[in-house]
Amino acid sequence: MYVTETGYMMDISSLPPETKVEIYIRNVEQALDKLILRDSDPKIREILEIVRAYVRDSRHYLSRGDVFTALATIAYAEGLLDALRLLGLAQFDWLKPSDLYERATTKVLTAGTFEILHPGHIYYLQEAWKLGRVVTVVARDSTVRKLKGRDVIIGENQRLEVVRNIVYVHKARLGYEDDMFRVVEEEKPNIILLGPDQPVDEDKLRRELEKRGLENVQIRRLPSRLNSELYSTSNIIRKILEKFSTHRS
Repeated sequence: MYVTETGYMMDISSLPPETKVEIYIRNVEQALDKLILRDSDPKIREILEIVRAYVRDSRHYLSRGDVFTALATIAYAEGLLDALRLLGLAQFDWLKPSDLYERATTKVLTAGTFEILHPGHIYYLQEAWKLGRVVTVVARDSTVRKLKGRDVIIGENQRLEVVRNIVYVHKARLGYEDDMFRVVEEEKPNIILLGPDQPVDEDKLRRELEKRGLENVQIRRLPSRLNSELYSTSNIIRKILEKFSTHRS
């Protein structure tokens, strides 16, 4: 039983085991994200790297359905982190139970081609992770041909496997070729997060969701893309061609 900041008693005993572990993992992840070291000893940094490795392991096991091992690894990571805090070697705060609960039970749908993974993709998925549990839809090869007018370089199954192993992604799956909204109907997300450059008409999307009884889904869009030269697959391909052309000449 958790007590929120408003005094409301929040019963988490009925939550599925994977959701409870998700709450646990998120608390350690956010602590690492905001942690301030009080000592520059290399051994302390080494301990932090071990903590991060255990957090990654816990995410991996949870994504594979191994809840018991995920719990064991995140508990070890939390113990190391809390020891550093109690010794005055690191400063951070644990999240409020209500914040943890909300983020662990909110489902955020993201989508994309993810053909050549770049920092813009990671930024997009990281921002989605801050809102809740991320379900990522990877576009089918045929969909990419239809939308971009060219063949893909990296096939759908390989792209799916790469996205599936990104730490911010709770679940990755392929989209449908005939109906992009089937995934939304099946996943029933709380939020659909669009990238800043995704060519999606938000009003049309909202109307289509309402037609399918999904009027409670929030539609959000990242306000800006990551400030990076190679922020898109097209830019990366263009850069490779330029380098290859210069090298040959």
